Amino acid sequence: MRGPGPEAVAEPLRIGNASGFYGDRFEAVREMLTGGPLDVLTGDYLAELTMLILGRDRLKDPRLGYARTFLRQLEEGLGLAVERGVKIVTNAGGLNPAGLADAVRELSARVGVPVRVAHVEGDELLGRGWGEGVLTANAYLGGAGIAACLRAGADVVVTGRVADAALVSGPAAAHFGWAADDHDRLAGAVVAGHVLECGAQATGGNYAFFEELGDVRRPGFPLAEVRADGSAVITKHPGTGGAVTVGTVTAQLLYETAGARYPGPDVTARLDTVRLAADGPDRVRIDGVRGEAPPATLKVGLTRMGGWRNEVVFVLTGLGIEAKAELVRGQLDEALERAGGRPREVTWTLARTDHADAGVQEEASALLRLVVRDPDAEAVGRAVSGAAVELALASYPGFHVTAPPGKGAPYGVFEAAYVPAEDVQQVAVLPDGERVAIAPGPASADEPEAVVGELPEPLPDGPVRRAPLGLVAGARSGDKGGSANVGVWARTDDGWRWLAHALTVERLRELLPETAGLAVRREVLPRLRALNFTVDGLLGEGVASQARFDPQAKALGEWLRSRHVEIPEVLL
Repeated sequence: MRGPGPEAVAEPLRIGNASGFYGDRFEAVREMLTGGPLDVLTGDYLAELTMLILGRDRLKDPRLGYARTFLRQLEEGLGLAVERGVKIVTNAGGLNPAGLADAVRELSARVGVPVRVAHVEGDELLGRGWGEGVLTANAYLGGAGIAACLRAGADVVVTGRVADAALVSGPAAAHFGWAADDHDRLAGAVVAGHVLECGAQATGGNYAFFEELGDVRRPGFPLAEVRADGSAVITKHPGTGGAVTVGTVTAQLLYETAGARYPGPDVTARLDTVRLAADGPDRVRIDGVRGEAPPATLKVGLTRMGGWRNEVVFVLTGLGIEAKAELVRGQLDEALERAGGRPREVTWTLARTDHADAGVQEEASALLRLVVRDPDAEAVGRAVSGAAVELALASYPGFHVTAPPGKGAPYGVFEAAYVPAEDVQQVAVLPDGERVAIAPGPASADEPEAVVGELPEPLPDGPVRRAPLGLVAGARSGDKGGSANVGVWARTDDGWRWLAHALTVERLRELLPETAGLAVRREVLPRLRALNFTVDGLLGEGVASQARFDPQAKALGEWLRSRHVEIPEVLL
C-alpha cells in the first residue's frame, strides 16, 4: 500500500542505532534515548557468527534463539522510548522473532509500559534440505515487513534475519510512503543504513586516522536524518564522544562491501553514485544515491558445525628462533603420528615478534602457533594437548606456552546460498495478530552490466620517498564468509590521482603476500576517491573456523597501510 507520497513529509526522520553486534555497549540504548531527539531507534545484533551462537542456544532450549541482551536493555529503555515517542526496530529476534516478541509483551506488562509489538518472520528456511549438519538457514529479508508493522501502529518491531540496512529502509519507507519501485529513495536509505549498522564505527570507532578526531575513548552512536527524497545527514547526539566526518563515513561505506553495486533485498544501491559533503560540525550529508531493482534472488546464510579445533602457542625466546621452531614442530609431528595419526588439518605459523638485544623479555620472544582441526574431537583433544605438555622438559631451551593446552572446542562454518525471492514468504505479524504476507518487489530480470569506475588523470612524475601507505590513505577491512574486503581511500584529489593507478591488484598481492594465489577483484569508486578489493578464500570457511590469526580480517587494512611504498613527495 503506497503512503501519502514522499513530497508530503517535509521534516526528516531521525533514525538512531544502539547496537552494531551482539555484545555491543549495553548502555547505548539509554544513551541514544536520552541524548537527543529521535523518531526510531534500531539495534543490529546479527553477524554471521551470531547466527551460529543462537543456533547452539536453540539446541539447548527451543524457546531461545534470540539476543537476550536486548530484553535486559528494554527493562529501562521501553519506558524511555514510550515517554519520548520513539519506535524501536531490531533484528534481535534472530532465530525466534515470535519468541522475542512474546517476551517483549511480557516485559511490557511487568514494567507497566503498554506497547504494541509486532514481528517479521519467514526468513527461516532450515527445512529445505541444505544437506547434513546445517544448524541454521535464514534468508536476508528486506524492510517491507518492518514497514507494514509500523504502518499498522507498532511501537516495537522485532525481526529475524533481515539485511542490516533494512532496519533503516523499512522505517523510512513506512514514514514517507515509498513504494517498492522508489529505487533511488530506497537506495539512499540503504546507504544511510549501511553507515549506521555498525554503530560507533561511523563516529570514529576503528578509524584509521583516530588520532585526529580528539577524544575517541567512548564514541557516541550514530543517527541519520533521512529525508523524503532519500538523502540523509549522518550525525550523533550533542556532547557524545568521537566525531562524524567525511572520513569516518567513507570508512564505514567501504566496510564489508564488494564493489560499486551493493545488492540487497529492497534495492541495489549504486555506491559509485554516493556524494558525501560536510554539513557542519559532526554532520555529513549523503545524497545523489541512485538505485536499481534488487536481484531476483535472496541470499541465504547457512551455518553448520565444521568439526573440532585446538590451538597451542609456543613461546620461543632469544637466539636460534628458527631452529627452536623446527625442533618443536618435528617433535609434535612425531608425537601425533604415534598417538594414532595427524589430525585432518595441521597448521603452523611463526610470528617473528622478537627483537635483538631486547630490554624486555617479551620483546625477545617469538610466537609459534599450532592449530589443528578434525571431525573427531579426540583427534584434536587429548592427543594434541598431551603431546604438547609432554614436551615441557624435553624440547627447546626456555620452553613455555601462552596458556595450558585445552581439550579442543567445536567450530562452525558459514556459507552463502541463493534462492528465488518468490520462494521466500515474508510475513508481517501485526500488533493485533493479523498475519500479512509481504510480496517481493520488482526484481531485475537481467544480469546488470559491470560498472567500470573512471580513473583520474595520473599524477605527474616527480620525486618519491619510501614511506608507509597509511600516511596518505585510509583503509577499512572486514569479512564476508570466507572472503575478505579491503576498502582504501585517498584523502586528497592528488592522492586519488596517485592511488588509483599505483594500487593495482598485482601491487596489492606484493604488499599482502597472504593474498598470493587467491582471486582478488578491484573496484573503483571515484566519488569516494576509493578502491575496494575483495580477496576470495583468505578466511577459509569463515570467521567461526578461525582459519587465520585475524579471522575476520579486521586488521587487514591496517597491515596494508603499514606497508612501505614509493610515494610522491608532493603528497607527503
